[in-house]
Amino acid sequence: MARQEPGTFDELLTPGSTTAPDAPDTDTEGDTAAPAASGRWRGWRRVFSSNRALWIIAAAAVLSLVAGLLLGRFVLSPADAASLTDPPEAGLITVPVEFGVLSNDVTIRGEVGYADAVEVTIDTASLGGPAVVTGSVPAVGATLGALSIALEVTGRPVIVLPGELPAYRTLVFGMTGPDVSQFKAAMRAVGLDAGDPASPVFDATAAAAVTALYAQVGYPAPPAPEGAAEALTAAQDGLQAARLSLQSARDELARAASGASAIELKEADNAVASAQRQLDAARAQDPPDPLMIADLEDAVALAQLRRQAVAAPPDLSAQRAAVSSAEQQVVQAQEGVQRAQEQALPYLPVSEVLYLVDLPRRVDAVSVARGQVLQGAAMIVSGATITLTGSAAPADAALLEVGGEAFFELPDGSPHRAVITALTPGTNAAERWSITLEPDPLTAEQAAGMQGRNVRVAIPVGATVGEVLFVPVAALTAGPGGEARVEVVEGDPRDGDRARTRLVVVETGLAAGGSVEVTPVEGDLAVGDLVVVGR
Repeated sequence: MARQEPGTFDELLTPGSTTAPDAPDTDTEGDTAAPAASGRWRGWRRVFSSNRALWIIAAAAVLSLVAGLLLGRFVLSPADAASLTDPPEAGLITVPVEFGVLSNDVTIRGEVGYADAVEVTIDTASLGGPAVVTGSVPAVGATLGALSIALEVTGRPVIVLPGELPAYRTLVFGMTGPDVSQFKAAMRAVGLDAGDPASPVFDATAAAAVTALYAQVGYPAPPAPEGAAEALTAAQDGLQAARLSLQSARDELARAASGASAIELKEADNAVASAQRQLDAARAQDPPDPLMIADLEDAVALAQLRRQAVAAPPDLSAQRAAVSSAEQQVVQAQEGVQRAQEQALPYLPVSEVLYLVDLPRRVDAVSVARGQVLQGAAMIVSGATITLTGSAAPADAALLEVGGEAFFELPDGSPHRAVITALTPGTNAAERWSITLEPDPLTAEQAAGMQGRNVRVAIPVGATVGEVLFVPVAALTAGPGGEARVEVVEGDPRDGDRARTRLVVVETGLAAGGSVEVTPVEGDLAVGDLVVVGR
């Protein structure tokens, strides 16, 4: 049997170009599909089997082509890499002109809380027994104002009054000092008259105000000290007796000062006349008796002396001394009555008054309960209004002033206004200043949400009047005459120095936050214009 040589590569890939050795030699259309398919399969197998080396070379070539494409895509030569890292041609750096309110602010961090939290202590040493809390215990969150009852201790009130000096002694008649002036000022603040606060004396007017004070809060005034009423009665009785003694001494002086009566003078005259008659009769006797005449002459002289004594002004020294002594007794008795009255006047016990500044005050904590003995601090109170406290460097603080506005954000992000209420310098020039601010009224929900937060506070120290055009400070350049200018780009900023621009002379205003207010003087400038800030 002769061996059949295979055909060319093209002939092998062309169906029907050759006839397999075992295939039937026929081309009629009645042949079945199965014998034809089987023949094609055997033909392909012969192709792969007889040309294996060729197919391996072709596959290697395809793989080399794919690898080359991949390397060409991801692997760069040093020259190509250098060309790709070359910077693009520089364009102009521009920003748009803006329009709005320009503000220069001092920014601080502020702690939100109730102002001036203080511990409330009450001096109960004068009670002479345990200081049992019997009522009027405030709840946390309650507000204490002037004439509020902070506590009730042993049945007596602790009355809240405005003042910054703590009560440190019981005020009684005759005392003087700054605490008396504070009491008078507090009484004036609540509408009661205790006298002029400029006078530091606790006088009868101030004592009367104590009675009015207790009547206003619904409590009886403190009782007078034990024995004061009896002492006053005794002093008044002593004064009455002294006055009676004085009257008696004055009457005696008046009687002595009136001199001898007419009867006494007549009797003295009669005594002189009788003695003279007896002398005359003795001289008329014959013979006269010299001894008798001498005795009668002495009797006449004595009667005349007595007449002169009766007619002479009386010696009132004794009566006057008695009157002076009685008057001194009356003065002493009056002083005793005054002292007794003063001791019986109303007074202000140190344990029944609580002075607080910046009323009303909020109760933050209560450390006592009804029925307990009061020891130490009774409660902690703070200002009833929210405050913000922060600090600033001396240079920034110097730009601020009391009454200045500030703004911070509420928990919902909305801005809220506050006012500077106090600026307190540090102890030295380098120490930061303390700043206290009071926000505009807050709702209860807002106040609760703000309590204890630390917020950013912006304090404007300069602002434009209304909305203005402004650009970054870097956009300004100086002209040949020193005038301020901005360069406006009219073309494409990406063209760099080839971009078309124009210069606009401007007048500058407020500078704040890196921006400056500008007003065009020569040329047009509008919102959105691009100005050059760098190249």
